[in-house]
Amino acid sequence: MECNSGSAAPRDEAERAAAFQRIARVVLVVALVLLGTWILRRFLPALAWAGVLAIALWPLNHRLGRAGSGQQNGVLAAFLLTVAIGLIFAAPFVYVLVEGAREIRVVIHFLGEAQRNGIAVPDRVQQLPLVGHTLAEWWRSNLSDPAAARELLGRVNTRSLAASAREYGPEITHRLILFGFTLLTLFFLFRDGTRFSRQLIRLSDRLLGPDGERIGRHMVQAVLATVTGLVLVGLGEGAVMGVAYIAAGLSHPVSVAALTGVLAVIPFGAPVAFGAAALYLAGTGSTVAGVAVFCFGLAVVFVADHVIRPLIIGGSARLPFLWVLLGILGGLESFGIIGLFLGPAVMAALISLWREWTDNPAPDDRRRGFSPSSEP
Repeated sequence: MECNSGSAAPRDEAERAAAFQRIARVVLVVALVLLGTWILRRFLPALAWAGVLAIALWPLNHRLGRAGSGQQNGVLAAFLLTVAIGLIFAAPFVYVLVEGAREIRVVIHFLGEAQRNGIAVPDRVQQLPLVGHTLAEWWRSNLSDPAAARELLGRVNTRSLAASAREYGPEITHRLILFGFTLLTLFFLFRDGTRFSRQLIRLSDRLLGPDGERIGRHMVQAVLATVTGLVLVGLGEGAVMGVAYIAAGLSHPVSVAALTGVLAVIPFGAPVAFGAAALYLAGTGSTVAGVAVFCFGLAVVFVADHVIRPLIIGGSARLPFLWVLLGILGGLESFGIIGLFLGPAVMAALISLWREWTDNPAPDDRRRGFSPSSEP
């Protein structure tokens, strides 16, 4: 008895030491993860964008890498694809930046001339239906007279306007740094994506068991489906509306169509573009064309948002339409633009867990012969 009690004491002490080590290891891991997240907190959006782009463009990167042979071709394919993505995103940004700086100078000059000489009533204002006469009278009283124009526009300080425009410089620089970090991360994801995915699968198997890989695949499918449903369908909306703009005689229809396609990626963003185009057409005297563009745009958005996108996103990610919509809108509100892609991915993981827990009976239920389809 004394021998058994003597051997049990060291065994209990060893078990307590092992339990303490496991707890210490978990605490250390959690602390390191939280500390690393806090250190990278300002770069998390860049990392998220790099992940979304890597998932969406991985098939293309895989084809480019497979076209050659050897590791150098894989690195070259990752580099070329990353550079192409950088140019695709940077070219419109530089164009908008240059045009915006030019327009600011035009606006400042226009305000100065308006305060000195007043602004004559444009003919288009008088031709507006219903409100044209009233708006023209207000214009003559407040803008055509130089004294009234100085009183009305004097509140706009051109120097403060230029200074506020210069204040955006640091913010633009910060965004460019994040964009460069996104491209750098994207290159490494393209280059080492296969090995990284295998590591993630091993980690999910260790933490969640066999269900971890399945949940991860559902999240990846949700991201792919969301990119297809939002980006490609949005660009399709812009192309269709471009035809309507050309038919209506809108000036610069290609640029407006491109803007419509970009805004169509965001839910309820396309009506802003074609609504402004419709108002412009009505203001220039083409009232019928403006109404036709607006009604046609509503029809296109209704079909895209309520038929095509739910079928693409919900069908590929196996998500009900309600959860697709809630994931997109909730992600947009919580995380900004990147939430458009993160929201459906999180919803896909939650729905996958829900189906796993509700479709499969618990161990006690299986022992009693109970199944979800059996009646109580």
